Amino acid sequence: MSEELTPETPEATEAEPIKQRKNGLYPGISDELAESMKSGWADTELHGLEPIAQAEHTAARRAALSARFPGERLVIPAGNLKTRSNDTEYAFRPSTEYAYLTGDRNQDGVLVLEPTGSGDTAGHDATVYLLPRSNRENGEFWLDGQGELWVGRRHSLAEAEQLLGIPAKDVRELPAALAEATGPVRNVRGHDAGIESALTDKVTAERDEELRVFLSEARLVKDAFEVSELQKACDATARGFEDVVKVLDKAEATSERYIEGTFFLRARVEGNDIGYGSICAAGPHATTLHWVRNDGAVRSGELLLLDAGVETNELYTADVTRTLPINGTFTPLQRKIYDAVYEAQEAGIAAVKPGAAFRDFHDAAQRVLAEKLVEWGLLGDLTVEKVLELGLQRRWTLHGTGHMLGMDVHDCAAARTESYVNGTLEPGVCLTVEPGLYFQADDLTVPEEYRGIGVRIEDDILVTEDGNRNLSDKLPRRADEVEAWMGRLKG
Repeated sequence: MSEELTPETPEATEAEPIKQRKNGLYPGISDELAESMKSGWADTELHGLEPIAQAEHTAARRAALSARFPGERLVIPAGNLKTRSNDTEYAFRPSTEYAYLTGDRNQDGVLVLEPTGSGDTAGHDATVYLLPRSNRENGEFWLDGQGELWVGRRHSLAEAEQLLGIPAKDVRELPAALAEATGPVRNVRGHDAGIESALTDKVTAERDEELRVFLSEARLVKDAFEVSELQKACDATARGFEDVVKVLDKAEATSERYIEGTFFLRARVEGNDIGYGSICAAGPHATTLHWVRNDGAVRSGELLLLDAGVETNELYTADVTRTLPINGTFTPLQRKIYDAVYEAQEAGIAAVKPGAAFRDFHDAAQRVLAEKLVEWGLLGDLTVEKVLELGLQRRWTLHGTGHMLGMDVHDCAAARTESYVNGTLEPGVCLTVEPGLYFQADDLTVPEEYRGIGVRIEDDILVTEDGNRNLSDKLPRRADEVEAWMGRLKG
C-alpha cells in the first residue's frame, strides 16, 4: 500500500490542505507543484445516467416511512469509516437502514426526510447528503487521505441525483443545518457520531428506537427486487459450495482456511463480500456454533460443516449450511445423525406457509429431533412429550431453527416480538430453516462414537402465496444426493 502525503502533526485539519502546506505541514511540496495539481484535468462529469435498478422500490419504502411519521424530520445516516489499525480502515458497508431507503452504498451519506404540509397533505421531501467530488482548487483531491486521487472517483451530486432519484446536497453542510433545525426529529443511532452530536438536544432514545423498530419491521416482507437479490445470493452461494468441494484435497493438505479463502473468492467475484464470517468447521469444530477461527485440520473420514453466504452488490445475503463428508462418503453413524437432521428440516420447511405462526417450523423440527434422541436412548425412559416440555433436547439441538433473512443475515432484529417471533408468516417473508445436532467432544452423556460430530442443514425459504420456495435448492440435501454430487465434483 502506498503512503499518501499526510500531515506530520495529528492536529492538522483537512479543511484547507494547501494552506496547511504553506504552514509547513506538508513538507516537500512546492508552490509550483501545488499550482500544477489544480489544473489540466479533463471534465469527467457523467450525463444521462439511468436510475439504479431499485430506485422505484426505495421510493416506495421512503413513502411508507413518511406515512408512519408525518410532521417529523427523519435522519438516517450511512455511517463512517472505522479504523482497523493505525491509518488503515475496514472496508465500508453502509447501515442497512440507509441502504434500504436509498440504494446508495457510500460512506458518510445521510438521508434526511424533511416534513411538508399538514393533516391530509402531510408528507416529506427527501434529500440525500453526500460527499461531493474532491476539490482540486484547494488540494483536497490529492492531499486529503480520502481524496479521489487516493481512493478513487466518486459521483458528483448531480450524478447521484440521477442514479438515486433523490435530490443531493453536500453532507458537510448538514451538521450545522441540523443543529439549527426546529420541530420533532428522529435519528437512527449508532452510525454517525457527528450527526448524533448535532442532534443531541433534539432527539430522545425512545423516539429514535421507534424509528429503528419501524425500519426493521418494514423489512419483514420483501419486495420483488429483494427477492431477486436473495435468489442471486443463493445461486452464487451454491457455486461457492461447489468450489469448496473441488478443493477439499488442498484443504486436507493445509487447513480450514483453504475452505474459507475458496468461498471468499466466489463472494468477491460474484458479489460485494461474504454476508457474515464463514463457518468452515471440520471434525469436532462442527459442534461449535460460531466457529470462525477456521484454523483447524481437515481430515478424511470426518465431517465438514460449512455455513456461508454470498452478499450481493446490493447487500442482500444468503445464509446456507451443508454438512459434508470430507472424503465424499458418510459413515453409518454420520449418516444416521445426518438423516435425523434432514428429516427435521423437512418437517420445518413443510411448516413454512402463509398464515402459519413463525414458531411453527421451529416446533416441527424440534419434535423430530426429540423423537430421534429418545429413539437412540439418549434421554432414558422419558417420553418425547416430556422431553419437549422440559426442553432437554436442547443440550444437543442448542439453537432456534431459523431467523429472518435479508440485508442482514439476522434481518429485522429490532422488530417487536409480536411482529416477529410471535407473528404470522405471509407471502414475501424470507427465513432460514436450519436444525442441527451437536455432540460435544467432551460430552460424557452420549456414547463415545457420537462425540465430536456436529450436523446442521440450512436453507433459505421464501413464503409464497401457496406455500414456500427453497431459494437455495441448487444444493443437494439428502445424504445420497450429497454423496453423488460430491463424487461428480471431485471427479
